[in-house]
Amino acid sequence: MGDVGGDLREVRRARYAVAAVFAVHGGVTGSFATRVPWIQDHAGLSAGQLGFSLAFTAFGAACAMPLAGRISHRFGSRTALRGLLALWTLSLVLPSLAPNLLTLCLAMFVYGASAGMADVAMNALGVEMERLLDKSIMSGLHGMWSAGALLGSAGGTLAAHLGSDARLHFALAAAVLTVLGLTACRWVLDLKATQDEEPPPRFALPPRSALLIGAVGFCAVFAEGASLDWSAVYLRDRLETSAGLAAACTTGFMLTMAVARIVGDAAVDRFGAVRTVRAGGVLAVLGGVLVVVSAHPAVAMAGFALMGLGIAVVVPLCFAAAGHSGPNPSQAIAGVATITYTSGLIAPSLIGGVAQATSLTVSFVVVTVLASGLVVFARVLRPTREGPRTGAGRPAEALPDARP
Repeated sequence: MGDVGGDLREVRRARYAVAAVFAVHGGVTGSFATRVPWIQDHAGLSAGQLGFSLAFTAFGAACAMPLAGRISHRFGSRTALRGLLALWTLSLVLPSLAPNLLTLCLAMFVYGASAGMADVAMNALGVEMERLLDKSIMSGLHGMWSAGALLGSAGGTLAAHLGSDARLHFALAAAVLTVLGLTACRWVLDLKATQDEEPPPRFALPPRSALLIGAVGFCAVFAEGASLDWSAVYLRDRLETSAGLAAACTTGFMLTMAVARIVGDAAVDRFGAVRTVRAGGVLAVLGGVLVVVSAHPAVAMAGFALMGLGIAVVVPLCFAAAGHSGPNPSQAIAGVATITYTSGLIAPSLIGGVAQATSLTVSFVVVTVLASGLVVFARVLRPTREGPRTGAGRPAEALPDARP
C-alpha cells in the first residue's frame, strides 16, 4: 500500500475510529443472536433445519472473505471498509424477512459473506495500524467487538422482552449501526495501492503460515463456541442450577472475554504474543479442568471464567500474526478467518454429538485437550519478520492519510 500525507495524531485518531468499527461489527452479531428463536418461529423451522440454515453463515463467509483484499486494493482501505461495513449492517434485516428454510439459507449466506468481508477489511487495517503506532492494539480492538456484541445483545434482549417484531427491531438496529459505522469510517486510514502493486487473487488457498496460525485460532474459537453455547446447559443439566444462574454463567464468560481483550494489549506489549498465548492456554486448561471436576455451580462458573480469560486474546493475536506473516496480509487474514469461522461453526454441534454419545463432562474434556494446544503451538505466533513495531521511527509525513 502506498502512503500519503498525515501525522501521528491523525493515526491515533484513526485508531479510535477503527475501534468504533469493531464495536459496530460486534453490535450486528449481538443483535442477531438474541432473536434467533423469533427467526426460527417465523420461518417455521425445526431445530435441525435452523442449524442447517445457520451453517450458511460460515459458508458465505468462507466464499467471500478472499474477495476483501481485492476490494481494498481496488478502492482503497477507507472506501472499501465503508462499503463492506454498510453491507454488513444492512444485511442484519435479511434473516427476519425469510418466511421459510430456503429463503433463510439465502439470507444467511449473504449475512455471512458480508460479515466475513468486513471482518477481513477491518482486521487488515488494524494490523497496519499496529505497525504505525509501534504497539499492540489488536486485542483491544477485538475487546471493542465484544463490547459491541454485548450492547447489541442487551438491546435485543430488551426487544424480545417487549415482544417486538424482529423485522422492526432489526430495521432500527441496522439503521443506527449503519449511521455509526459510516461516521466512524470517515476517520480510518486511507491506504491505497501503488501503481506497480499486483492485485491479490480473487480466490486463493490460504498460505501455509496462515494454516498453522489458524490451527491455534481453531483451538481458541472451539473453546469459545463450546462455552458460549453450552455453559448454561452444563450448569442447568449437570449441576441442576436455575435457569437464571445458568444464563449468568454465559454472561460472565462473555464479560470476562471482553475485559481481558480490552486490557490484553498491555500484556502483549510486555511479554510478547507467544508468552501471552501460552499463559492464556494454561489458564484455559485450568478452567477446563475446573469445569470437568466441578460438583458445585461456583466452581464451574469459575472454570468458565478462567477459560474466557485464557482464550480472549488468542484470536486477535492470530489475526495480527497472519497480517505480519507474508507479503499479502489480507489473504493470510482471510485464511485464518476462514479456519476460525469453521471452528466456531462445528464446535457447538460437535459438543452436542459427544454429549449425546457420552456426556457433557466428556465434551468439555475434549475442549480442555484442545485448549492445551494453545500451550503447545503458541510458538507459531512468533513473527517471521518485523511485527507491530515496524512503525517505530517512521516520519510523520510518510504516514497514511486519516482525514475524511
